[in-house]
Amino acid sequence: MNAEDTADQPKILIGISSCLVGEKVRFDGGHKQNRYILDTLGQYFSYRPFCPEMAIGLGIPRETIRLAVIDNHVEAIGNKHTELTFTRPLMRIAEEQVNWHRQLFGYIVKKDSPSCGMERVKVYRGDLPKREGVGLYTATLMRNFPTLPVEEEGRLGDPILRESFVKRVFIYKRWHELLARGLDWAGLTDFHARHKLILYSHNQELGRQLGRELAASHQQPVDDYAAKYLAQLMNILKISAKRSNHVNVLEHIRGYLKQNLDKSDKQELTESIENYRRGLLPLIVPITLLRHHFRRNPQDYIERSYYLQPHPDELMLLNSL
Repeated sequence: MNAEDTADQPKILIGISSCLVGEKVRFDGGHKQNRYILDTLGQYFSYRPFCPEMAIGLGIPRETIRLAVIDNHVEAIGNKHTELTFTRPLMRIAEEQVNWHRQLFGYIVKKDSPSCGMERVKVYRGDLPKREGVGLYTATLMRNFPTLPVEEEGRLGDPILRESFVKRVFIYKRWHELLARGLDWAGLTDFHARHKLILYSHNQELGRQLGRELAASHQQPVDDYAAKYLAQLMNILKISAKRSNHVNVLEHIRGYLKQNLDKSDKQELTESIENYRRGLLPLIVPITLLRHHFRRNPQDYIERSYYLQPHPDELMLLNSL
């Protein structure tokens, strides 16, 4: 509702697997260009492409690699020439990118890739694969930056996962803007208050618990607590926001209008939330109606909350939820 005018903001820097922006870096000289990432998310994100397999010196065309369990360790080996191992080069090349990784606010990786996949990458035990691995470059990235929003391009086809990733990117960016201004307890408390309803839409119990921990932590230096707060915040946001949780938040927000709406407006809003609960309307409908009423009846807490506008409307992420 009171989200920043992102159209006037610099684009948010996101790391990305090079093949997804159309660079012909795959083993066969092809690419996996993703138009949604480039055209839609690209309105607000700028991309830093990187291909770890090219960076460690593998050419085009090249033998494919795979993850395999060898001596109880997951290794990246040649698919045909299994004596070739790329484990340490892939991990080392990830470590060497730490300086620019630190400047990112999110990362989009190629699914199923033994170097870049985020989850469910095939790991072979002999000739039998199980989808239980993580690409070695991405595993190192996530170990170094555990709170960085990371997502696979394939999972961005799921409306809930797509909205969750983009929302985490914007929140992560706001967190770093808070740090840049100079972190203090007042700033952290305000940051939490503005994101509290978003947290409740993901998990109300954990959101309330984080609020209590924040309130009880003021006796220690804020810098000592900040990393713990961010880790818990991002972990809550990784939990898929359920429709029932959104309904609870919407009804909570509606309570701020109970003295301002006439009977017909109340009925319309109630029906809108109920139809969303039943799956007959997308989330954007009750949210748009609430925005309308709060423009006519401003309420400072709701005005400052990011729940009613967690990201730019142009991305239309709430239209499919």
